[in-house]
Amino acid sequence: MIGRLSGILLEKNPPQLLIDCNGVGYEVSVPMSTFYNLPGLGEKVSLLTHFVVREDAQLLYGFGNAGEREVFRQLIRIAGVGARTALSILSGMSVAELGSAITLQESGRLTKIPGIGKKTAERLLLELKGKLGADLGHAGGVVHTDASADVLNALLALGYSDKEAALAMKQVPAGAGVSEGIKLALKALSKG
Repeated sequence: MIGRLSGILLEKNPPQLLIDCNGVGYEVSVPMSTFYNLPGLGEKVSLLTHFVVREDAQLLYGFGNAGEREVFRQLIRIAGVGARTALSILSGMSVAELGSAITLQESGRLTKIPGIGKKTAERLLLELKGKLGADLGHAGGVVHTDASADVLNALLALGYSDKEAALAMKQVPAGAGVSEGIKLALKALSKG
């Protein structure tokens, strides 16, 4: 199995990339969140990958971080959700936004993504609840630098429910640090 690629970025045609790894060119499909953070053509790039072998194709999917790859793997385990749909979801919302939608059970946020209907959105929310909800900051055992994930986990550790913690997170500005975020979230919870 191919778990990681490092090489020179030769082509960028969303969502497809061509990466030269010591003379071998790998075609890799990536979500738009990864695509927007790529270096320029001719520069070095390193991606975590997920390799899919089907009867009619061998496909390689690339991700900028372990959290995205873990969410992709969770998504493709759900009946009726293939790799293209999973890439669509990760292109339409960040890992943190998906976690928030799951925690708050907001199917409306998922139906805004092309290719996701009401039934698929509800199935995603049902099957991912408890797997990708508020614990997304630590998906796959990897701690992300996103301070909001740490704040959310701190609130859960203090005994607040997923829903209470997620609602309090709406009061925390995006650039807030961990300690400031916790203070603001606790202040919002004390008012409620």
